[in-house]
Amino acid sequence: MEIDRPNLGNKALSKVVEMSIANQLDEAESIDVDIRTNPGKLVQGKLDSVTISGKGLVMQQDLRMETLEVSIGKVGIDPFSAVFGNIELIHPTDAEALIVLTQTDLNRAFRSDYIQAKLRGLKMIMNGQEIIVTVQQVIVNLPGDNKFVINIDFLLADQTEIKKLSVTAIPKIQEDGDRISLEILAIKGQGLNLDFVSVIVEQLTALLDLRNFIIPGLSLQLYKLEAPQGQLVIHSHAQVVQVAPMIDLI
Repeated sequence: MEIDRPNLGNKALSKVVEMSIANQLDEAESIDVDIRTNPGKLVQGKLDSVTISGKGLVMQQDLRMETLEVSIGKVGIDPFSAVFGNIELIHPTDAEALIVLTQTDLNRAFRSDYIQAKLRGLKMIMNGQEIIVTVQQVIVNLPGDNKFVINIDFLLADQTEIKKLSVTAIPKIQEDGDRISLEILAIKGQGLNLDFVSVIVEQLTALLDLRNFIIPGLSLQLYKLEAPQGQLVIHSHAQVVQVAPMIDLI
């Protein structure tokens, strides 16, 4: 069938969308957009499918995704906007999204200025007294078996000795389906304090908010989570809900 192979019009429109997506990102190793339709359907404002694949995409807060795949089924669009490379949706459309983060991606985010600023001068209560803690380093390991191991180096105010802490946790899908929480399984190290550990875990959880990965315009509902060795794999149902050019959504 004609829709099973990309024609020159599909390729040209796909290339325009690829370039537009790249302009929305800080960095991108590769972006591939595959739009399938035929000239007759395009004139009527109908696309059979849109697939977007990206590798090494860097978005807000210096958060990098190893891969992002969005698969959208039949799409109704404004055919006049499509002529100029804008895919303007005329009604919400169901989609599937797959996000893969690597262990390296998570550690990169923890080294970002945004997160580092949040981990300096933390105030908390220990043994009935307020103390100030500065986190020197956070290293996330993904050993497999659906586990996170978070190694933390920190410094207490008025002390020069760096203390170490290790937290083992498992990722969970929160009830609203738009973010991931971490359930603490074990804590070991020096200067143990559940409040302190909770602050660190809260910062990591904030990074795992799916809204950090998809620019507004897609409504996501996480349904499956996998943490094999070295990776965090996020499966999500999605709905394109914003009547705007797709290039502004991804």
